[in-house]
Amino acid sequence: MGDIFINHSNHPSTFWSEEERRAAEVYGRIVDMAFPAISPSANELEVDELAEANAACIIAQEPAVVLCQGEYTYTYALVKRLLAKGVCVVAACSERMVEEHHEPDGSTRRISQFRFTRFRCYGC
Repeated sequence: MGDIFINHSNHPSTFWSEEERRAAEVYGRIVDMAFPAISPSANELEVDELAEANAACIIAQEPAVVLCQGEYTYTYALVKRLLAKGVCVVAACSERMVEEHHEPDGSTRRISQFRFTRFRCYGC
């Protein structure tokens, strides 16, 4: 496999923390590959075909590692294909910190902040 880290998620690497960027660069140069917008009305065959097409594109790049996070059924279909071809796939693990504010009108406002901690392998 090559020396690139493919970021296949809805989070472009330009917005990552320094910690996440450094952790990815251990595997190689970061290449962003936008995660597809998957309609909730898409059926299983459509999702499967999209996963097949993107798997072929990813495999052709011979990445060292692929970060894959997004819509669950597509992620499952893609990860399954990549692992079968010997491609290491990871998910980003984050600590979620929540601030809760109780407003005078009785409503509650929550502010969530995610702090990257590590990448976790999907069995690679």
